[in-house]
Amino acid sequence: MKAFILNNPGDVSELQLQDIETPTIQPGEVLVKIKAISINPVDVKSRTGKGVYGRIKDQSPLILGWDISGTVTESQSEKFKAGDEVFGMVNFPGHGKAYAEYVAAPAAQLALKPANISHPEAAAATLAALTAYQAMVHNAHVQSGQKVLVHAAAGGVGHFAVQLAKHLGAHVTGTSSARNKDFILNLGADAHIDYTTYDWANHPEEFDFVLDGVGGDTIDTSILVTKPGGTVISIPTGLNEAVTEKAKAKGVNGYFILVKSDGYDMQQVAALLEKGTLKAHVSETFPFAEMAEAHLQVESGRTVGKVIVTL
Repeated sequence: MKAFILNNPGDVSELQLQDIETPTIQPGEVLVKIKAISINPVDVKSRTGKGVYGRIKDQSPLILGWDISGTVTESQSEKFKAGDEVFGMVNFPGHGKAYAEYVAAPAAQLALKPANISHPEAAAATLAALTAYQAMVHNAHVQSGQKVLVHAAAGGVGHFAVQLAKHLGAHVTGTSSARNKDFILNLGADAHIDYTTYDWANHPEEFDFVLDGVGGDTIDTSILVTKPGGTVISIPTGLNEAVTEKAKAKGVNGYFILVKSDGYDMQQVAALLEKGTLKAHVSETFPFAEMAEAHLQVESGRTVGKVIVTL
């Protein structure tokens, strides 16, 4: 089969398309013929030697990617049989090996793909959707009537977070530049903030929960607008000690989370997709041979929704 191998961390030229052996599956695994792959910021970071590269750098061949949708061709699990269409985030934050024509995946990390969505839409609703789901349901325990702020609300995690928060009954505000205001409001957000012009210091609206998909100075801004007892969760960066102390000083719970593969959570996302409660926005698709171009698009930081590679 063909797969993209990362021999050394670096720019997109380090992603080399090669012929390698099709993986063999172990008990509890299924072999999935891939139809679509989602590309995430963590893919880009890991390619450059950051992200989760340190966890998987000694694996050979090193194959990036975690988000898949496709068809089971072999099974050593009672959960799925050959012919089933499945999707999920594989082995994150370990070695997912998703940039390939076939992936050996733990059946416990997958869900059946809803019949009413495409493989690209399913692949899009894996790492990003699971991040939003785990942050809001397991960590922040978002409740009906709470006020939620989603930074980078037009992005991969953000656009799912807006929809999930609304599903949970929250009043949702999303941030982005002005050009994505309508997109965010159409997702169901109650209000929009243009982060390029907003005066955070003089408009300290008190939120129960803030999901920060930006990092850096945005963490401080997030703490500023979170009410005492509220929660700030940062996705792209860990909260350093200084910021943690700032959060504590205001009586705010501030911390970093890393999404983890979880088949049960994937099934919950699948159910929301099937009902139409949750919708994946695929902004661009690239053929498998153009993996480098897909990485460059994600690396631009200007993607609305998700970038998908199809096979």
